[in-house]
Amino acid sequence: MELLKELTQAWGVAGREKNIRAIIKREIEGHCDEMLTDAVGNLIAVKYGVDHPDKKKIMLAAHMDEIGLQVKKIEGDGRIKVCHVGFVWAGALFNDKVVFQNGTVGVVGCEGMIWDAKNDLDKLYIDIGCTSKEETEKYVKVGDYCGFIGNYYELKNERITAKSFDNRVGCYILIEALKKNDGTGPNDIYYVFTVQEEVGCRGAIVSAERIKPDIGISVDVTPDHFYPTDLTGANAVGEGIGVSVGNPSAMLDEYLVDSMIACCEENDIKYQRDVMDRGGTDASSINMSGMGVRVCGISVVDRFPHSQSSIISKEDVRGAIKLTDLYTKQVFQFTE
Repeated sequence: MELLKELTQAWGVAGREKNIRAIIKREIEGHCDEMLTDAVGNLIAVKYGVDHPDKKKIMLAAHMDEIGLQVKKIEGDGRIKVCHVGFVWAGALFNDKVVFQNGTVGVVGCEGMIWDAKNDLDKLYIDIGCTSKEETEKYVKVGDYCGFIGNYYELKNERITAKSFDNRVGCYILIEALKKNDGTGPNDIYYVFTVQEEVGCRGAIVSAERIKPDIGISVDVTPDHFYPTDLTGANAVGEGIGVSVGNPSAMLDEYLVDSMIACCEENDIKYQRDVMDRGGTDASSINMSGMGVRVCGISVVDRFPHSQSSIISKEDVRGAIKLTDLYTKQVFQFTE
């Protein structure tokens, strides 16, 4: 999964996704019938299916952006103060490194004890090695963005760890599913690599309005619950691809959920019923677009998401590619 490794290591904080888009363009060139980048930066690739009386327009959405920080002030002693770009745990940053878009690296410190800061990002600062405001401003300016540093490593039992599996793994799944699509299926498939999901699913709003799909499918991560965390539930890394059945940002369509589970069972795809009780995905924006769109979700269970060192299973990823490919080649017949 060298491509997945490359995607995770690329820099692409929300609103600044061009590095990721360039990698994806390179990979999908020649595998789609049409490709475009819209005004906000979404990359849309289309693979048309054959003529069929029940042909559907299916939009797959995986977001390119990752969480990060934006500089809001530079102190007189050279320290950099930042604000959230997406949901960032203050505790996940302390004493770790971040990298700015221009390659400048900094270390995150805390004013006082980290347990006092908890989730108060205001108590954190970034040290790039400079000791005055004037010196820092040679390398970093107010408004600049930075993101996590989190190397890709192979773990035991086909687990892997890196930053930004949320949602570079979804991008990887869409790329590999597109490569499998030979155009003989009954549906027109739109593989959409969205922007700005971490700051409000904004890219999906624009792309769904353009495409006007019959079916929307978010391909994203979902939190792991196997080890004790701030969340509770049944999701577990390595227990199969997640079929979204609960999502606070969107009500998943009953017909689509049932048919996705049937697809897993008929094709021996290991799966788990994914209930995410906090957060959301691009399914929310697709669901509310136009006159309303039926939506469902494919999810990869991710341990320690929104950190430098999240963990997923390669087996789950392979299952997600197979499910994405087979499910979108089905015939869908809505009766109500």
